[in-house]
Amino acid sequence: MELRHLAGFVAVAEEQHFGRAAARLHISQSPLSQQIRLLERDLGTTLFDRSTRSVKLTAAGETLLGPAREVLAAAAVARRAARAAGRGQVGRVSLGFAGTSSAVTLPILTRAVTAELPGIEFVLQGPYYSGETVGRVADGSLDLAFATVSNTRGLRNRVIRHDRLVLAVADTHPLAAEDEVTLGELADEHFVTFPAARGSEVRELGVRSCLEAGFTPRIVQEAPDSFTLLALVGAGVGIALTVEAARSIALEHVVFVPLAEPATVLPVSLVWRATDESAALHAVLDLAEEVLPTAPA
Repeated sequence: MELRHLAGFVAVAEEQHFGRAAARLHISQSPLSQQIRLLERDLGTTLFDRSTRSVKLTAAGETLLGPAREVLAAAAVARRAARAAGRGQVGRVSLGFAGTSSAVTLPILTRAVTAELPGIEFVLQGPYYSGETVGRVADGSLDLAFATVSNTRGLRNRVIRHDRLVLAVADTHPLAAEDEVTLGELADEHFVTFPAARGSEVRELGVRSCLEAGFTPRIVQEAPDSFTLLALVGAGVGIALTVEAARSIALEHVVFVPLAEPATVLPVSLVWRATDESAALHAVLDLAEEVLPTAPA
């Protein structure tokens, strides 16, 4: 049983027509018909009911179709893996991610690496706060990271998207009905935020924005992650300044309200060590540039 015979079989089964299948495979119809006959001879059964107008799978053909697709898919993976190895694109790349800010970009990159770079073991670690991921890249604990950072401490970085600061309040809060709010309206509120000691860029930006608006936020509770933060907001413990990506966490009793000021934006970046010459890392970076283009300034 040859792979090209299986490929021909799948093409005819999907097109239900020898001429269209041959065109799809960029061969003439006669060699394709011969491949199918050889496959049927090898298996000792008829795979298609043929007529002058149509081609239909027999029961044996229906049974073969699923496994044939799986074999062809596995062969394609093996082919890509061998080619990647020939280019040095093998090895292990660890990626750190930071909470909700990675929710949009992480699945896109992970799926692309799995599909296009099968020779690379792509290890995800997190969630961390952005300051933690940057520190781990700097000390070599991570090869690559998503981070919402304005200071990458001399590391290389590429901005792939921007995340806006928004207000999260309980649905019973008076501000929940507003189309937008100013930071000055929050001066007397109680705030829930992330811990100060773990390098949360969201916390730092929120506090800095409040100070620029003329008040120091009254922080009454810290939360270790975005889910807990929003749960505390929904429970009425306090309000929170968080990123727009947190809308992906669907919790009852939490409302997001835009800020009226000129949008305060956090850059979401890919961060890596400039001195890291790993072929595997640079293969991931090249692929990331295709699937996650640089965000406009």
